[in-house]
Amino acid sequence: MLGTIINTLAVLIGGLIGTLFGNKIPESYSAGIMKVMGFITAAIGIQGAAGTKSFLVVVLSLVIGTLIGMALRLDDRINGAGDWARRRLAGTALGKGPFGDAVVTCFMLFCIGSMTILGSIRAGLDHDYSILYTKSVMDFISATAFASALGAGVIFSAVPLLLFQGLLTLLASLAEPVLTPEVINEMSAVGGPIFLAMACNIIGLGKEHFKVGNMLPGIFLPILLVPLAKAVGLF
Repeated sequence: MLGTIINTLAVLIGGLIGTLFGNKIPESYSAGIMKVMGFITAAIGIQGAAGTKSFLVVVLSLVIGTLIGMALRLDDRINGAGDWARRRLAGTALGKGPFGDAVVTCFMLFCIGSMTILGSIRAGLDHDYSILYTKSVMDFISATAFASALGAGVIFSAVPLLLFQGLLTLLASLAEPVLTPEVINEMSAVGGPIFLAMACNIIGLGKEHFKVGNMLPGIFLPILLVPLAKAVGLF
């Protein structure tokens, strides 16, 4: 768990620095940073989606995952938690910014990808924290930048990071056979369109806000769909 704890602290500290000092930046500059963060998020999404080996797995994961998320009202619950936190922090430097967008965006950024999964498995099986240490440095920089644009929600994204990455480390011996390179690749690919939806929200494109939280279950469906696609010769 040492690697996960250090990674979580990196996000907390980076998010806190970005939140506290981001308000020192003039509003016109903050708007510019927000758009840059949006385009960076879009670039991550395009890179992830382009890596898929089976577009059918990506489509099915997103469709089924979104239906599950809608049934569970995940987006409403995430934003409800964000509104609660914002009310509690109202009037402070931490009470600003789009909480829901920040938490979901940074959960995706910090938790979905090969470094998270492979680093957690290696940490759990071999006590090798090198990947997670490298990831911690990258996440610190990202958390600082995103918090300056999105606010304190970035800090709160450390909670799902700790839970997800910590659980994966603890269950590494069980997860390793399931999280094959093909599954990890498709999980990242499914995250691609979700990143693009988040980018639209950050930049402010479209008439309606994309309910990205409802799409999150789709990220985990390649665990089931990749073996199934292989079995029927579609992968």
